[in-house]
Amino acid sequence: MAKEAAAALKGFSQYSAYGADAGLNSIATLATCGAKPMEFADKFAIAELIQAWGLCRDQGKWKELRGTFTPDGHISVSWFRGPFEQFVERCRAGFAASRGWSRHHLFASTINLDKDRAVAETPVIIRVRQKFGAIEADLTSFSRFLDRVERRGDGWLIAERAAIYERDRLDPVEPSPAFDALFEAAETAHYPEQYRYMAFRLAHAEGRSLAPVIYRDGGAETADLYARYLRWLGGGAA
Repeated sequence: MAKEAAAALKGFSQYSAYGADAGLNSIATLATCGAKPMEFADKFAIAELIQAWGLCRDQGKWKELRGTFTPDGHISVSWFRGPFEQFVERCRAGFAASRGWSRHHLFASTINLDKDRAVAETPVIIRVRQKFGAIEADLTSFSRFLDRVERRGDGWLIAERAAIYERDRLDPVEPSPAFDALFEAAETAHYPEQYRYMAFRLAHAEGRSLAPVIYRDGGAETADLYARYLRWLGGGAA
């Protein structure tokens, strides 16, 4: 797995598809946190790993994507909760079926290290284009990734990722009376505000449904998640 992680990072620079300044911001964040040289190197490696995840996921590089997680890795997002290997297979199937388009725009990570363990928090904007019948719409979700990261061999791998949802919106690709009618008829008030339109789009997406647990700002499950990650960082069980 360490070799696959290295392959995922090979050739990846701060001038990525996610904004020319994203990597520079990561460097600036790490450089100003007073990290020791070895700690700085570890934080930089973790930051590159997280950025590589987004690049590989969005470009359908499945082998390299698998190499960013531990073999027993776990992931929780709006539409999936379970083993990372199954997540990759679901993503691959969606790509093969040409079901829509999505991108993850990842920003600078905040990383806390303790020996061979780290917790990283990364702001992310998730963009999805989807058709509702003949109407094309763009979802924009403001979220963040909370990761447990472990040193494995001579590198770092993500052991667990949870997406935490903050706010979202749904916009027409081309404004039209048809979109206005769709929006007015949409029954979304029963969904939490933090992922309201993500939930609405998943209700209309082939092969997708809401996960049993979705983390959001202000949720009790999210508070428990942070507490569990903090205990783990201090040496406790995952």
